[in-house]
Amino acid sequence: MPEQTTFPTPTILSVNGVELEVFEAGHENKGRPIVLCHGWPDHALTWRHQVPALVAAGYHVIAPNQRGYGNSSCPSEVTDYDIEHLCGDLVALLDHYGYEDATFIGHDWGAMVVWGLALLHPERVDKLVNLSIPYQERGELPWIELLEAMLGSDYYMVHFNRQPGVADAILDEHASRFLRNLYRKNERPDELRPMMPLLELAREETPRGEPILSDEELAALVSSFEKTGFTSSINWYRNLDRNWHLLAEVEPVLRHAALMIYGERDVVQEFDRLDEFVPDVEVARLDCGHWIHQEKPEETNRVILEWLGKQEATSR
Repeated sequence: MPEQTTFPTPTILSVNGVELEVFEAGHENKGRPIVLCHGWPDHALTWRHQVPALVAAGYHVIAPNQRGYGNSSCPSEVTDYDIEHLCGDLVALLDHYGYEDATFIGHDWGAMVVWGLALLHPERVDKLVNLSIPYQERGELPWIELLEAMLGSDYYMVHFNRQPGVADAILDEHASRFLRNLYRKNERPDELRPMMPLLELAREETPRGEPILSDEELAALVSSFEKTGFTSSINWYRNLDRNWHLLAEVEPVLRHAALMIYGERDVVQEFDRLDEFVPDVEVARLDCGHWIHQEKPEETNRVILEWLGKQEATSR
């Protein structure tokens, strides 16, 4: 991955029964922790543009490769990737560094984990910032059942659950092409696209749209997934219904100060009732697609730092 002069060297930490590869910077700013949570299919170095800016602003930045990614542990049991395990890893990271709480920033699946952490361990979250994926309301049907009823069995999240191993094998075989074609901007695929177009990204010879990653960045991401394969990260999706059940008795309204950043060209739809579940939320929108913090790094940093500054000024 790029920017090795500004991105920290990783360390391996044993926490919560697994080993996590953690990129830490700004230790001299101890006392102002921010934990960065990547999405799928990604890597902690997705935050390469944010880490230097956050450190320069006085924060202690902790960016783990979450379980199933990079050089972190890849447990074999599917249930080891449920929301309790994923949140437990973050709580254990706080314990390792001696923090009662922290600000958490998540993108894509990382945002879902941050929402879940605020529900399951509200006392460990100070503030939160999420990109692309808004709070997910827990309705009457488990999430995969609901998606299947609405969108059919070919929708990729349903496919991951109903036909385990099929997508994994295709993506493993064509990791380079899939990731090259996925990490593009100025593309808005059909909303709620089915499974096959996602898998077709692994077969398309000619990519569409401007690339987000440099050749060096793409090579490092491909190398990471060639090492782990895709199954461990796809197993996060295979716990969606389990997570629905695990959250059954949890208070659904979050009282934390929150910033939600949407990409106006993102396929992910905004949640128009977000403030019902997150009353103290501020919403920002940037003219970009799904990879918000990589497509618009300077704008993303500005929005986040301005919001954090306002929150800190209010709390003084």
